[in-house]
Amino acid sequence: MAIANLITLTDAAAERVKLLIAKSAEPVLGLRVGVSTKGCSGMSYVVEYAKEQRKLEDVVEDKGVKIFIDPTAVMFLLGSEMDYVEDKFQTGFVFSNPNEKGRCGCGESFHV
Repeated sequence: MAIANLITLTDAAAERVKLLIAKSAEPVLGLRVGVSTKGCSGMSYVVEYAKEQRKLEDVVEDKGVKIFIDPTAVMFLLGSEMDYVEDKFQTGFVFSNPNEKGRCGCGESFHV
């Protein structure tokens, strides 16, 4: 079951997800997004391959890809936008999250 507007993807993020799925050594359904306790601000985003849908996970289908949301992360990700950035300073998925109250100086972690 998917929650409306749980998370959206930019075109760049969707294209990167498609590329990662195509390059995977094993069959995958999409990517899983969650949060972990980490960093100086307390929480960090986690992105990994989703080989199966886990119990109680929400699935967001956007722009032709599936994003599986870890059930413990739903309240932290609600309304977020997932983007993919490639520039001189960083390469990877970035999140625009309306729930964030602050980030650490290095940008690796956040708090709500």
